[in-house]
Amino acid sequence: MQTFTTINEIREALAAERQLGRSVGFVPTLGNLHEGHMALIRAAREAADCVVASVFVNPMQFAANEDLDAYPRTLAADQQKLITEGTDYLFAPTAREMYPEGVNTQITIPVLSNILCGASRPGHFTGVATICAKLFNIIQPNISMFGEKDFQQLTIIRHMVNDLCIPLKIVGVQTGRAEDGLALSSRNTYLTAEERAKAPALYQSLVATQQAITAGARDYYQLEQAANRRLFDAGFKPDYFHVMNRNTLETPTSADRQLIILAAAQLGKARLIDNLQLDI
Repeated sequence: MQTFTTINEIREALAAERQLGRSVGFVPTLGNLHEGHMALIRAAREAADCVVASVFVNPMQFAANEDLDAYPRTLAADQQKLITEGTDYLFAPTAREMYPEGVNTQITIPVLSNILCGASRPGHFTGVATICAKLFNIIQPNISMFGEKDFQQLTIIRHMVNDLCIPLKIVGVQTGRAEDGLALSSRNTYLTAEERAKAPALYQSLVATQQAITAGARDYYQLEQAANRRLFDAGFKPDYFHVMNRNTLETPTSADRQLIILAAAQLGKARLIDNLQLDI
């Protein structure tokens, strides 16, 4: 695997790949890689001739009161994991390389960016959309993989790619989970041993709600309130718990059949998010 830190270097390497007719799969990350990221790499390997990963802790998507400075940076360990999975190129730029003149142009996806996690993290998805657009222009991949755990992010990126006519296929990859159901996340490292033991309650609340809907329950508001109470009683500080239309992320109507249950909650220093999809 070759690691590049400048835009010119990675562009030159990938231009050579394209001249050979090789397709490019891309996995953008914040680093501190875990098995969930490796599943994205494997999916990219199956779909493309060469695989590029990026590691960049994007300051644009962190608010002033969030964990930018504390976010784990484990580049050497990340490189070894990527090598093991057969990644061809790693792009690991500095903030100065990505924003040499600071942040000027920004990309905002209205409505979708302001609900759910966007309501709790104002400006977060503007930062996500902007850095992804920059990375897509630098890497120019044929296909890019995103985890379904961050379903709102996945939806926003799909809208951006479609709206801006970017010639790129966006693929969602199933959420990776620990044996007890907890969704894999770099922020799980913030959990104490006691909190880690409680953490699966988020997934369990999603499963319980999914089972209730499958059994015929349709009062989604009541289901959401019951889930929030369970999470609070389990030691979480719930942010949101919503049943939504999977395609629009709007409140479902009685005619909607493709649903998604999305949840976010604080547990100690960790903000955990998760979701489950279902058809009724």
